[in-house]
Amino acid sequence: MPRPFPLWFSARDCRRVGLFAALFALTVSTAFPESPAKPVIPKTTAELRLEIEKVLKKTHTPGAGVAIVKRSGPEWIAGIGLADVEANQPVTPDTLFRIGSTSKAFVSLSVLKLQQEGKLSLQDTLKSRAPDLEFTNPWEATDPIRIVNLLEHTTGWDDIALREYAYNPDPEVTLKEGLDYNPKSRTSRWKPGTRFSYANSGPPAAAYVIEKVTGQRFEDYVQQNWFKPLGMTTASYFDTPEVRSRLTKLYRPDGKTVIPYWHILMRPAGSINASAKDMANYVQFYLNRGSFGGVELLPPAAIARMEEPTSTYAAREGLKQGYGLSNYTTVRARVFHGHNGGVDGGLTELAYLPDDGVGFVVMINSGNGGVLGQIETLIRAYITATLPKPAVLPVPPVAAKVVAGYVGWYEPISPRIQRSQAFARIAGLMKMNALPNGLSLGGLVGPPRDYVPVTDRFFRRPAEAAPTLALIADQSEGTLIESYGQTYRRVSAWLPWVEFGMCALTGLLMLTSVGFALVWMPRKLFGDLRSVQYLSVRAMPVLASLSLAGVQLLTILAASDAIQRLGNMTPWSVGLCGLTLAFAVFAILGLVLAVHHRNRPIHRLVWWHAFATSLVLTVVAVYLDYWGIIGWRTWA
Repeated sequence: MPRPFPLWFSARDCRRVGLFAALFALTVSTAFPESPAKPVIPKTTAELRLEIEKVLKKTHTPGAGVAIVKRSGPEWIAGIGLADVEANQPVTPDTLFRIGSTSKAFVSLSVLKLQQEGKLSLQDTLKSRAPDLEFTNPWEATDPIRIVNLLEHTTGWDDIALREYAYNPDPEVTLKEGLDYNPKSRTSRWKPGTRFSYANSGPPAAAYVIEKVTGQRFEDYVQQNWFKPLGMTTASYFDTPEVRSRLTKLYRPDGKTVIPYWHILMRPAGSINASAKDMANYVQFYLNRGSFGGVELLPPAAIARMEEPTSTYAAREGLKQGYGLSNYTTVRARVFHGHNGGVDGGLTELAYLPDDGVGFVVMINSGNGGVLGQIETLIRAYITATLPKPAVLPVPPVAAKVVAGYVGWYEPISPRIQRSQAFARIAGLMKMNALPNGLSLGGLVGPPRDYVPVTDRFFRRPAEAAPTLALIADQSEGTLIESYGQTYRRVSAWLPWVEFGMCALTGLLMLTSVGFALVWMPRKLFGDLRSVQYLSVRAMPVLASLSLAGVQLLTILAASDAIQRLGNMTPWSVGLCGLTLAFAVFAILGLVLAVHHRNRPIHRLVWWHAFATSLVLTVVAVYLDYWGIIGWRTWA
């Protein structure tokens, strides 16, 4: 389904969220969007096509659909590569691709249209519009979930569970049946309308409200009010014979293994199949600020509202960059608007420059995000090459007193998956420092990034065209900053060092436990340790260490098909559950045995090492249990 914000947890990554190693790695690698490498700049569409073909060939990616669009119409629509490798069938401009979360914008467009007609408001509460839809919000009396929160992902809900991703209903179910499948994932973890956290169930809940207001199936409403007027003649939410006849096959990164069609449980979140021709018309609609073919489908003010966030702390203080109504900004030398999306084996990027009147869409039939990034970098370079250079932005004096009040360590507090917070709160730690002309923010890896002021509280990277970091004035939840959609809260200066130290100590004790075992186990079997008693004191920390290492290894191995392996009851998911339980049992049992045998004839160094290892691993087990990791039934 989604790839919310550039490099902010892609759909493929989301479906692997909950995987221990992946969570840690993703948190570190996506703390900031990566700086794009200096691109090749194609001068013509022929050169651009050649460069894209090179990327596809080098990465074993079968094919791509591309459209470059101006206000006046398409500049270039192309199919490149193969839609079906086995049949040697080429991609054409009419080939359908699965556009994933790019689909979400049609929910927001529909809400805006109904609001324009006086039938619905973004400020309506979900409870008043859909009282039969189950969700939990502890703050409902004072801070109810509103339609705007569903579309701007500020409900505070977890993203949908692995079992929701894994469920592949055929025949496809109704929207209400999809929403009823696992309502417990719709639980607010903080006050709605404060922090952004991408939740795939939000737009489908808004789509259900649309069904109630219009009396139509949501997909029929979109067909009538959007696909037809926009000339998106082949676009469809459904898996029909006609769609299958036009649809590209989707592939794993090897470019050969076909991925079956995914009947997404809640279709409004990401089910649209569309061609490059369809999407070209859709991009042109945005460039003409709500009109297509000379017909106004929405007023320009509605499109402008779509592009601007309103319901986070930073947005309420005036930050205009972020996630609006299924439309977000990508800030570089210019500010792009749009949305991306992904399903297993398919990725899409849609972006446009409203002031310059140009945009693009690229769709690939592979789940390789690096490939999509390379292609979109080429396209961005091509479409901006002939545009006037952006104006040099002034850098006002830094408000030193304001910045000084925000210096310190910060932990992320708006995880997409709540269980991931066990890792994200450590791996995602950031240190803010004051600079003479701004501030710097750095994570665990890589150099800190410098920011210059735009206002007293908004800051941008020197090469960026708009602010992407906000110092939040509202201190009701502590000292907060927001950067690239993630909310951070300041923590005590000593806490990161305790956490880093604990992580290092845990790793060291685990390694030494296993290392010692490689020495004493052979000696016990064949040498002079045969008569030594109380080896259980030595063994429990080793077994606990191996169990935790097994969890990490299993999740890495499962990641290539995480949805099916962990979203269903399989040896992989049961093994993950069992290994986490075994880790906790061995750690606690090791601590109990070490304490019980503390006065027995055990070498003191051996005892102290076993005791320390079991104690530290027990603390880790309690910590992981607090976050719901121990005994996690990923299929439930």
